[in-house]
Amino acid sequence: MREFTSLTQIAALVPDLPAFDEAAAAAAQDRQMQLTKPPGSLGRLEEFAAFLAGWQGRERPQMETLQALEFAGNHGVCAQGINPFPQDVTVQMVANFKAGGAAINQLCGVAGAALDVIALELDRPTADFTELPAMSQAECLEAINRGAAAVSDGADCLVLGEMGIGNSTVSAALAAALFGGAGADWVGRGTGADEDGIARKAEVVDRAVTRHAGLSPLETLAALGGREQAAICGAVLAARMARIPVVLDGYICTAAAAPLYAADPALLAHCLVGHTSAEPGHKRLLAAMHKDPVLDLGMALGEGTGAALALGVLKGAVACHNGMATFAEAGVVGG
Repeated sequence: MREFTSLTQIAALVPDLPAFDEAAAAAAQDRQMQLTKPPGSLGRLEEFAAFLAGWQGRERPQMETLQALEFAGNHGVCAQGINPFPQDVTVQMVANFKAGGAAINQLCGVAGAALDVIALELDRPTADFTELPAMSQAECLEAINRGAAAVSDGADCLVLGEMGIGNSTVSAALAAALFGGAGADWVGRGTGADEDGIARKAEVVDRAVTRHAGLSPLETLAALGGREQAAICGAVLAARMARIPVVLDGYICTAAAAPLYAADPALLAHCLVGHTSAEPGHKRLLAAMHKDPVLDLGMALGEGTGAALALGVLKGAVACHNGMATFAEAGVVGG
């Protein structure tokens, strides 16, 4: 896997990346028109089949080898009292993931996805971004490359998730810096903040965005993001290089990838968003990034849970696309 050596290099990647295979997608769409159903009657399942065909580069896409990556990091901004839980919870939840006891383990099991958990220096939180950049550019690149290295080239589809106490505030800061608005427009309850906690998060976001204004999108990732956010970006890029479609999770995961979108929307062209989070900033972020999520179930857990659930929809789309008979094969007259 290619190793990234500068944030500027990443921002200029688009011309060298694999593009959507229009011929494969057109062949998939043509097949949809011949299947034993009224045209368009499977709704977005037909769109998903063509999307997967175009990014995998084959008329009949596959959803057999599925990888889920869970990145975990800790954040110095927690020193500002923006979370009701201590950062030790990140370590404890990573142990729970590895033991198979979390929601994401169950949903990956149902979907048939292999889950890998990558803990990123949990004993060394990023800097408090109200005072300093969260990461140096070198630290950010190291995390990006960790994320890229975790992607399996043989996967048919990749699910991305995260864990990190304080990272809903990090997400709000990234969103505000990249797309505008005040902290109050982007913060929510996260892991259970009360009204005073939400107000504190908004004030922290405003201070951080003001301190780190005027940066490029990927410099903003370093200044305001965490190691798990940078690793998600690396995984997104590595998947694109390998022609692997990606399913992002909810607010935190979408915000993690947002610096790539802000650098060039084409960097996220191969990404779906698995669900709409109940975090209020997510719908606003989806609108800013022109992404239409697969599901909306009122979830806000993170971990990749919404993205893992979306795999079932994508697998259904592919099963119908590949397994249904055409009118000619079925001997149905008038198709």
